[in-house]
Amino acid sequence: MSVFRGRILAAGTVVAVAAGVLVAPSPAAAATVCNRFCDGRDAAQAGGDRTPVRSTLYGRTFTLHVDDANSMGWATIEGGKAGDETWLDRSFDGGRTWAGNSRLGNTVVPAGATSGRSPMYNVDDWANRGVGALRACGKAGDRPEVACTAWARSTWNAAGRSRAAATAMMMRYDQNTGLFDGNAWWTSANAMSALIENIRVSGMDSYRYAIATTYDKQVNSRQGQFRNEYIDDTGWWGLAWIAAYDLTGDSRYLDTARADADHMHAYWDGTCGGGVWWKTDRSSKVAIANSLYIQLNAELAQRLTGTTVYRDRARAGWSWFAGTGMLTSANIVIDRISPDTCRATSGPLTYNSGVLMNALVQLNRATGDAGALTVARRVGDASTTHSALNSGGILREPGEGDSCQGDQPSWKGAYARGLGVLNRATGGAYNAYLQRQATSAYTTNRNALDEYGIHWAGPFVPSAHACQHAALDLLNAAS
Repeated sequence: MSVFRGRILAAGTVVAVAAGVLVAPSPAAAATVCNRFCDGRDAAQAGGDRTPVRSTLYGRTFTLHVDDANSMGWATIEGGKAGDETWLDRSFDGGRTWAGNSRLGNTVVPAGATSGRSPMYNVDDWANRGVGALRACGKAGDRPEVACTAWARSTWNAAGRSRAAATAMMMRYDQNTGLFDGNAWWTSANAMSALIENIRVSGMDSYRYAIATTYDKQVNSRQGQFRNEYIDDTGWWGLAWIAAYDLTGDSRYLDTARADADHMHAYWDGTCGGGVWWKTDRSSKVAIANSLYIQLNAELAQRLTGTTVYRDRARAGWSWFAGTGMLTSANIVIDRISPDTCRATSGPLTYNSGVLMNALVQLNRATGDAGALTVARRVGDASTTHSALNSGGILREPGEGDSCQGDQPSWKGAYARGLGVLNRATGGAYNAYLQRQATSAYTTNRNALDEYGIHWAGPFVPSAHACQHAALDLLNAAS
């Protein structure tokens, strides 16, 4: 149940506060949405009735009903009396704001009755690519407090775990910027990779439009061609555009991936015997930037067979990496080398192992080097059993926080993606591990909108796109 008890800003409106509680907002105009049917349809015509969420207040029960076949919903109130109200809120950003505080289908319980039912409203806005959610709200006629259910949606574009997770992630896609949660940069590259992989494994093509939208909105930003001062950021985007090329056949994506690889190579030098820098200020050399360098060049080598330059770079990258000590004798990848000693320092992070596994599988495919696949398997075996990375058998980032904001929530996604690639290359050696992670996340770390938090073993904490793409990466890998 959600009972409003503070000042909330929604869609630019300040809701009035009375006696320490929020009173219901005044109705505001909301655009009519038409998909299969237009907003305002009689709920008696629903093709189905699923009730995912409900809320109670002063003995009244407010329920969200969903017609999955037609992707519409309606609200009901039961146990009420004359003058009580119920309505729907609709959001196109996962419930962070809702359209106009519109109180869609506001319905008043008539004299002599104890219940009421609103008309039906569409969950999504297909014409405008609005990925939506609904909640049912209501109030007693003689009291100011408002109770709302949790946000939920239909199973349209959400049939199956990974499709539902992809749809929940797309609630955070900003069509104005082409990025997720407004302007997130490298984590948006990972979200795009997860989305493209979901199209491949699930066959759900509904969000293909995001690929070209992101490219067109951002190709000329920062240093152009998805390059910036962080070498690993450039690598993440380069890999996303290779995935986009594989899915669409559009050569401009491959051209951009090639420009990204060349940008990364410009920051390879002889300091500590080789390797690319983490940033253009040449302050440190880290595992993630160099693993991405190997992977991006190895993937380009598989597609640009008329040149050996990318194959040779991938080989040189792995030869250097293997000698740094960042891959320990226990086959765990640690984060960086010391600029003073040129030897490995710091502890493990999940994505370092995940990306190196992926890179070595791609190196094997590009060169036929059987040893690369052998090492990838050792890293997979070590990382899936290492106590610092697995608590009770469920993957947990060392020092994992309780927020889905920032960089850390993205890391387990890259790990799951890399392990999934290795799993396919080894004929399913990690199926049981991936299924265990996916089942735990689905059962303990998910809300009614199929949003996921940071803890794959639970409990759920509020989501954001980094946590969501990490879960989608996991579900893709476990598919």
